[in-house]
Amino acid sequence: MGLKCGIIGITNTGKTTLFNCISETKVATSNFAFSTNKSNLGQVKVPDERLLKLDSLIHSARVMPTTVDVVDIPGLTKGSSKGEGVGNSFLADIRNCDALVHVVRCFDDPNLVHIDTTIDPVRDREIIDLELQMKDLDAIDKRILKLERSVKAGDKTSKHGLEVVNRIKAHLEDFKNVRTLHLSREDEEHIAELCLLTAKPVIYVCNVDEKSAVTGNMYSNRFIESIRGEKTETLIIAAKAESEIAELEDPEDRLAFLSELKLDEPGVNKLIRSAFSILNLEVFFTAGPKEVRAWTIRKGATAPEAAGVIHSDLQRGFIRAEVIKYKDYIICKTEAACREAGKLLIEGKNYIVEDGDILHIRFNV
Repeated sequence: MGLKCGIIGITNTGKTTLFNCISETKVATSNFAFSTNKSNLGQVKVPDERLLKLDSLIHSARVMPTTVDVVDIPGLTKGSSKGEGVGNSFLADIRNCDALVHVVRCFDDPNLVHIDTTIDPVRDREIIDLELQMKDLDAIDKRILKLERSVKAGDKTSKHGLEVVNRIKAHLEDFKNVRTLHLSREDEEHIAELCLLTAKPVIYVCNVDEKSAVTGNMYSNRFIESIRGEKTETLIIAAKAESEIAELEDPEDRLAFLSELKLDEPGVNKLIRSAFSILNLEVFFTAGPKEVRAWTIRKGATAPEAAGVIHSDLQRGFIRAEVIKYKDYIICKTEAACREAGKLLIEGKNYIVEDGDILHIRFNV
């Protein structure tokens, strides 16, 4: 299954620099606000040491990590929801994303002027939230008109839907995001097709200067305090420094520069893990002489659903799954040894796939 993350924020916060940290596609950055008229599209391979450990035992022809699509949305500003700046045309790009990475500027740079002259990540976040809330209100108002007509026509199911959207409207008018409103699964069905912007899960990235890469600074500290209590995650990343590290071809050089920053790993690795966590995703593997590969599924997915991620024919003709736990494979070192040790399990259609499972699907179509 595909995962798409949208990078959003006020213009000149370092969004494109962060994009260059994590994406295989590199794009130019600029010191000027609204210097681009399109979203940047890229893809990042999800780092997973388990793939390399499996390959060290199997020696397959290729190793294929799972991937995440990344969209660098051009900077938004006050009035974007009404067409100001260049933001309005990109709100549709946000709507198509599964999760949002909201970058807030937590660094000083006289050569990169802030659109509001001063550095204030709390204010910047409130501006973006308000623009997304306004856009959601437009969608909700249209849905209310449609449901009111259905209720007048005698549609009983629309009555509950109208109650739900009116509750959401009141929440938005109170300057709150939809994701902070408790909705049941039945409630969510009434708004699913709207793809509301403020309903999307969000990860905040405090983009700091190089010296603040580990501990953050007064800007990031203030921002983190401002969102205390929200069910989200905030990461501290020195995007400029990490983008320069990402350009190095030699892995040892990368590790050396990370060590200078006193980092154990790139901050973007944490970002990808956070995206998986907030979307309740996990990974399973297929392994053989031709390929060792990682696949993304939702937590709680059954074996046939996991098979469908590989190919629809495997789900349609699913018979059983042969399952080896990752830790068992590492200990036993081969599939044959796992079989002999009783560590190869035969599972049916109701089996819930767990993170790190190695699957071999038996099917017939």
